[in-house]
Amino acid sequence: MRVALFVTCLVDAVRPEVGLAVVKLLEAAGCEVVVPESQTCCGQPAFSSGDSRSARALAEKVLREFEGFDYVVIPSGSCGGHIKVHYLELLADHPDLKPRAERLAGRMYELTDFLVNVLNVKSVPSNFSGHVTYHDSCCGLRELGVKRQPRALLELLPGVKLTEMKECEQCCGFGGTFSIKFGEISGAIVEAKCRNVKETGADTVVLGDLGCILNIEGRLRRTGDSTTRVLHVAQVLAGDLG
Repeated sequence: MRVALFVTCLVDAVRPEVGLAVVKLLEAAGCEVVVPESQTCCGQPAFSSGDSRSARALAEKVLREFEGFDYVVIPSGSCGGHIKVHYLELLADHPDLKPRAERLAGRMYELTDFLVNVLNVKSVPSNFSGHVTYHDSCCGLRELGVKRQPRALLELLPGVKLTEMKECEQCCGFGGTFSIKFGEISGAIVEAKCRNVKETGADTVVLGDLGCILNIEGRLRRTGDSTTRVLHVAQVLAGDLG
């Protein structure tokens, strides 16, 4: 099975070890992994800011780069949701592009969804152990239906104790440009999220989106918490903590 990895901008620029962990997981499951070198952004920031022209140009670029693979895997519910859901909206008036976007959407999977529902993995290459809590990112949960999948994979690790935090499905306050435009509101939301994290007693927050990682980890560190780990689920499942 030939699988393309859409790395995402944030993984590439901020935490490339997440991308390496994804490759390790996919190869351990028997996939041939290809990382198209010309990939850049999925276009979500432009789309969310109302710049449809730039968003459409990036969508066309993504189609050219990724439509030749059996599957495309992405370690981000946010970028995955944009490609699977919003490309169809963005390209609705382009009869030459919309069918291509539909075909790509049918082969595009968020990482944990792919591991559980396509590959049906029963083991992962990790001996990670610890007390964790899981944060559900908004786009992964609401646009892609990612809820059970990461928890099912964490259950494969006998050394992991999972305690659900209060309001685990509530936004962390990042929301891309939302955190910039509405900084005070965003700060209040992430403060509540971090409070819920601490109440679980977990030593690690696990999640599936880099934006959420940056926001939650940033707030924890700024408020004096230097010990709670904030890890992408790929790192935990691959045993590569960076």
